[in-house]
Amino acid sequence: FHGFYAEEKLVESLASMTASERIKAIQKMPETMKKKREIRNKVLKEITKKSRHRNTQLPCCTQCLQGAVLSFRRFGNTWSEYFSLLQFWHKTLKIIGAEFGTSVLSYFIFLKWLLTFNVFSFLINFSFITIPQFVAAEPNNLTFTGLELFTGAGYFQQTVLYYGFYTNATISKIANGPSYNMQLAYIFTVGLYFVICFLILLFSMAKSFRRNFINPQMYSGNASKLLCTWDFNITSEKAVKLKQKNLSTQIKEDLSEVNREVLHFSVTERAVHIVIHLASWAASLGTAVAACAGVFFLSINNLKLFVKGHKNDLETQAAMLVLPIIASLLNTLIPFFYSWLGSMERFRTPGHQIYVTIARNIVLKISIVGILCYYWLNIVAASESQCWESLVGQDIYRLVLVDFIFCLLGSFFGEFLRRIIGTTVYVKLGLPEFDIARNVLDLIYAQTLTWIGILFSPLLPGIQMIAFSIVFCVKKVSLMMNCQPPRKVWRTAQMTTSFMFLLFFPSLLGVLSVIGVTVWRLKPSEECGPFRGLPSMYAAVSEWIKILENYTASRWVVWIYHNLVTSELFFFILTVLVLIISYLYWQIIEGRKTMTKLLRKQIVN
Repeated sequence: FHGFYAEEKLVESLASMTASERIKAIQKMPETMKKKREIRNKVLKEITKKSRHRNTQLPCCTQCLQGAVLSFRRFGNTWSEYFSLLQFWHKTLKIIGAEFGTSVLSYFIFLKWLLTFNVFSFLINFSFITIPQFVAAEPNNLTFTGLELFTGAGYFQQTVLYYGFYTNATISKIANGPSYNMQLAYIFTVGLYFVICFLILLFSMAKSFRRNFINPQMYSGNASKLLCTWDFNITSEKAVKLKQKNLSTQIKEDLSEVNREVLHFSVTERAVHIVIHLASWAASLGTAVAACAGVFFLSINNLKLFVKGHKNDLETQAAMLVLPIIASLLNTLIPFFYSWLGSMERFRTPGHQIYVTIARNIVLKISIVGILCYYWLNIVAASESQCWESLVGQDIYRLVLVDFIFCLLGSFFGEFLRRIIGTTVYVKLGLPEFDIARNVLDLIYAQTLTWIGILFSPLLPGIQMIAFSIVFCVKKVSLMMNCQPPRKVWRTAQMTTSFMFLLFFPSLLGVLSVIGVTVWRLKPSEECGPFRGLPSMYAAVSEWIKILENYTASRWVVWIYHNLVTSELFFFILTVLVLIISYLYWQIIEGRKTMTKLLRKQIVN
């Protein structure tokens, strides 16, 4: 009873404070977060009671305004309480970081980050492209056999999955009412999405670069981790043990950099290492060239099959899967060969080996994607196909689906069977380690295909969203059951920045080049899609600007288009300004680093 009375007095005293004083008082309480939330909710209820008593003498408008403010505040408090529940796999990431370190954790963080990209893309495309098309859609007369789930052809050809199904008409359900221009909606939605992706990637890279390269000690000091990072609000025994293990792993990684052994080689050993490195690079580049040649010739035969005729028999449906299966098989098997080359080269640090393996994998995968893009834009687009855009969309759908299947098979054969062999047949092998380089490049390859396919298959990000969710769960289970932590503990704070850079270049910039050529240079199909009958997709924007020239209220849009969007001088000046700002920013960073070094010397002296 005494405790209840004391709590009532506490609530009354907090209710009499201002908002800022009340927040500070609650934060300073030596209580758990759950208890603090309960006290805050009681205080808000007490304030509501007092305000209702006072509001009986206030005007009606004032009462309504105060009620709206209070409701908004309650909504915000409720949202903040349950927001932590929406942090997908938050506990899983903590467990992975504690058990396997930041190197393996960086892969799962990157996968989660890509998943948010695809969720965002799917919501935008579905809202502004697919939903309006449902209004003007015609019934699908094709029968669904089930094979379409693997081939992407047949029934799916006359659905919102592909470019060719979308109308080129202006959608209007009410006579003399507002209309929806599908051409402008299609090109502006895709264009704005890529602009947003470009800016998000730039911002994320800059933030990660600043955190991990410019001033890493600010965020990862050993003393601060040891003395200042414990959360005293943790009361669960499992959470305490997990937090202890996580901090222990992070401190071991930081100390591994301080105690790194410097290996000294003789002249003969250095010469042997150089020869091994050169031979490994020659073998990896030769393998990539051979893989690209095989994919190209297989693509030509694949196009001949489609041009001769589309039959729905089992043989033709199976033939459609030959190209994606071979491409995915090469992308799955060759990285194992690269990993073996990396183990033979005996690098000084695990990070060096991972970065070299990533470089070789990126050359392989981007080369294969480049060959496929050349095939789509120069051969398929000039073929006799009635709707070459949908044909490209089907190819990318099959590539994404088969790559997802091979990703799951890679976890089974590369980790599960490897664990069985290492623990029963050949015990010296032991448990496998999680191959970060191979798995990260699989994600970048899949995301690159999705970005290319957005123009030809607007709902492809939704498919990739489901695939990434399943991959996260499968990889997490496979990691916990089959893999062991890295034998050498090492800190990999810079790896996330490297992953983002690879996603930006060559992935996103290469995709923007492909989209730019498709929109500005290639002629759309005459019988399908929202841009049918136009000399190029971009011609829809030019015709819209000509219409706006007749309206005085829209002259500012016409001025921006002629003086900024289509002006080479504007983009030249913008590029120069960006370079100057980047140079000045870099000089400021270097100045800060120099000042930091001088201050450290003075402190030491």
